[in-house]
Amino acid sequence: MALAPSRVVALSRAVAELEGPEAALDAVYDLGLDTYHLFHAVRADLLRRVGRTAEAEAAYAAAIERTANEAERACLERSGRGLR
Repeated sequence: MALAPSRVVALSRAVAELEGPEAALDAVYDLGLDTYHLFHAVRADLLRRVGRTAEAEAAYAAAIERTANEAERACLERSGRGLR
C-alpha cells in the first residue's frame, strides 16, 4: 500500500489475511470494487471460510457473472458447487 495505494492493492492485502478472515472481510467490504470479479471471488472464499455459506454462494455467483474468462468462470463454478 505504501508503494502503490489502490483499491485492488487493498484487496490483495486482505487476501493475505494478516488478521484472519473476519478482519479481511471487514477490509474488503468498503473497497468499492463491485464490478471487479476477483473482489467477489475473494469475498466468496472468505465467507466460505467463516461458515457464511449462503453469502458465499451469492458472492461466487456475482464473480461468475462478472468474468468473461472461461477458465476463471469454470474454476469459480467448481468452487461455488463445493458449498452445497
